[in-house]
Amino acid sequence: MESISVFDMLSIGVGPSSSHTLGPWRAALRWIEELKGDNEFDQVLEISVDLYGSLSLTGKGHATDIAVMLGLSGFDPVTFPIENIEAEIDFIHAENKIKLNNQLAVDFNPKEHIIFNRKFLDFHPNGMTFRATLKNGKSIASSFYSIGGGFTVKEERENKKIKLEKFSQFPFPIQNGKELLAICKTEGKSISQIVLENEKSLRNEAEINNGLKEIWDVMLDSMYVGAHTEGVLPGGLNVTRRAFEMNKNLIGEHTYNGAEEWITAIRNTKVQFRQILKWVSCFALAVNEVNASLGRVVTAPTNGSAGVIPAVLLYYMVIENHDANFEDVRKFLLTAGEIGSIFKKGATISAAMGGCQAEIGVSSSMAAGALCELMGGTPEQCLMASEIAMEHHLGLTCDPIAGLVQIPCIERNAMGAIKAINACEMALDSDPSKAKVPLDKVIATMWETAKDMTSKYKETSEGGLAVQVNISDC
Repeated sequence: MESISVFDMLSIGVGPSSSHTLGPWRAALRWIEELKGDNEFDQVLEISVDLYGSLSLTGKGHATDIAVMLGLSGFDPVTFPIENIEAEIDFIHAENKIKLNNQLAVDFNPKEHIIFNRKFLDFHPNGMTFRATLKNGKSIASSFYSIGGGFTVKEERENKKIKLEKFSQFPFPIQNGKELLAICKTEGKSISQIVLENEKSLRNEAEINNGLKEIWDVMLDSMYVGAHTEGVLPGGLNVTRRAFEMNKNLIGEHTYNGAEEWITAIRNTKVQFRQILKWVSCFALAVNEVNASLGRVVTAPTNGSAGVIPAVLLYYMVIENHDANFEDVRKFLLTAGEIGSIFKKGATISAAMGGCQAEIGVSSSMAAGALCELMGGTPEQCLMASEIAMEHHLGLTCDPIAGLVQIPCIERNAMGAIKAINACEMALDSDPSKAKVPLDKVIATMWETAKDMTSKYKETSEGGLAVQVNISDC
């Protein structure tokens, strides 16, 4: 049984896409490890990268080429200063050389050595092959697949073997919602308590708390930065940042000394129903405007859906419970991570495989279930909330205009957050024993829908809004 840590489902990275930016970045780092493990790193003379399928069709808009170069340069997507990205990429273009792993200078012309192939590889739509010519004339190649949420694999059987070995010590292995509820009932614990026990088999509680706090800090920072940055997003669509004006209209033109002071100010405002909707939208838009500009966000479970979970959690903290603290943050993130892992095991979190239902739909489902636990819901009600949220995202296509994670992606995060809150409220007012559709059934339906969906609606920019709307119209 495959077991997935919350720190895999919620990971820190750089936008705009977990599968098209963060995944290729990590794949490049893995390839460097391979070269070193095979004692071939020092022999590299020249390198090239082939991008296939969805990675090729929307690669420019998703900054896949930039991510690959940063990964080949050996930079860590969690810690690399995002303000240095432009200078590093400019240097590579100017010199036609790349410093592999920031150690070995090799010939590399991005215009020639990053090849965009429209062909789809059989294993997954997001395929890439790294090639190297060694000093002895030998040519080597290694292929990777970016399967969503920043996860990268070489081939499925090997990946599952690694996962099983890594997490075989989970005291409560969980494959689906039915198993999760059975464990919660037997142990008399909430979802977050069960997940915490699993995480404690991998690391001590202090490490768990520090890791979750780091995740929340990045989420909070992306909301704060997005809400206090004006201007136009990069990429050519000339999309105006909206979170800045929304924040200003809601709270006035004030200067705050960081996110905590900003949160306190929001809590002190008299918030009516319309303002609640606007604040939640502002939080979600802010994150995804940061994401769209190659900022640092948390994949939740993907970069394209990174705004839903932080928006719903901050909603709880500034609207529902002014006394909320880190314990609430921990419960929320642990619950959300487990629900996301169930979707990943039963379906997909890759838009290239399942459309936007696999991103916004899953993130909304994660947020709904997590909020339900904080609001006092039973494990059954939490999964009911998750089911309701996904039920109303089924069939959602991924059709980014110009391949950019902007239209309609940014707005969809706001809609996903609002749906999550609504789903939670409906579940809290319902008797789960009378529910007609369990979470596992909706996950199975999502996967069947994904398989039936044509490729033009799966992050290829070959259907939907991507072809109906001209770039010049934007």
